[in-house]
Amino acid sequence: PRIVIVGGGLGGLALLLTLHRRGVPATLYERDTSFSTRAHLGAPLDLGWESGQRALRENGLQVNFEESADSEGRRIYDGAGTLHFSHGAGAQGGSGRPEGPPPPQRPEDSRPEIERAVLRKLLLDAIPPHLIKWDHALVSVRSLGHGQHELTFANGFTTVSDILVGADGANSRVRPLLSPATPIYTDVKFIDISLAPETTKLPELQGTVASIGKWTLLVMQNSRMLGSRMCGDGRIRTFAAIRESADWTLPSDPAEAKAVTKTYFAGWQQWMLNLIDYADESAIYIHALYVLPAGHSWPHVRGVTLIGDAAHLMSPFAGAGANLALLDGLELGLAL
Repeated sequence: PRIVIVGGGLGGLALLLTLHRRGVPATLYERDTSFSTRAHLGAPLDLGWESGQRALRENGLQVNFEESADSEGRRIYDGAGTLHFSHGAGAQGGSGRPEGPPPPQRPEDSRPEIERAVLRKLLLDAIPPHLIKWDHALVSVRSLGHGQHELTFANGFTTVSDILVGADGANSRVRPLLSPATPIYTDVKFIDISLAPETTKLPELQGTVASIGKWTLLVMQNSRMLGSRMCGDGRIRTFAAIRESADWTLPSDPAEAKAVTKTYFAGWQQWMLNLIDYADESAIYIHALYVLPAGHSWPHVRGVTLIGDAAHLMSPFAGAGANLALLDGLELGLAL
């Protein structure tokens, strides 16, 4: 059968790799022109042993993952600087509050963290390049009957599938073949900012850098959050979470954008606000968080299905989206 996968995110790549390693031919079509198009986007991911790690383990990538991942560690503060929770190797309960549980001793109890771009590169490196067609943005799908579908891409290319898998994310072009569901806005926006590697070396930022260390740092108060982590390239990525309307946006001027962002965290400790004040003005992005209705499902349609965010888009706060996308890819690949 002609298996066509639309979307080269984690779920689509896990599916393609699972099929390839088992001798089942398939082709993946991705709208980005190359891996690097959006490699700067996405938060670090913590992968569970029976979900995300299982998809890697059963495709021969567990060792590669362990070499690229960091042990989990987390500190949670409020805006006044009080440490409420500390978990991971070397955790110090400086607030006098109980620390989190000791670091897990069994791999199945741990959730090591890996950068999304690094994880995606691990999957890509294990897949023959000719199986992925870059710069193919799907614009329409037409049923030909008997489970076959004709796909037309923005570059004019057309192809026919016997089995079509929509791994094309929140705004899936494949989903309407199965379901009328559309993403629902959660009233939460992430402002994605970062400290450039050279900026993290400034003397006035050493307190901020030390507070983050190798951890995931979360500062939460009054329905607002700063979440930060040191990336492998030396950049500190921060997501500033706020509640705003769907049409809300930041000023186009970077300095003004930072000033507006800072107003949402007024009164917080200066070492926290440094993450905004010194943010790289060439790398400010906004992400609106959407979800599909809980329990989203669809009646069987011959020759087409969905995985990952196309099937069950959710907010990132449970740390489940990437794990389920990888597991979807593995389980569907094994079924095929």
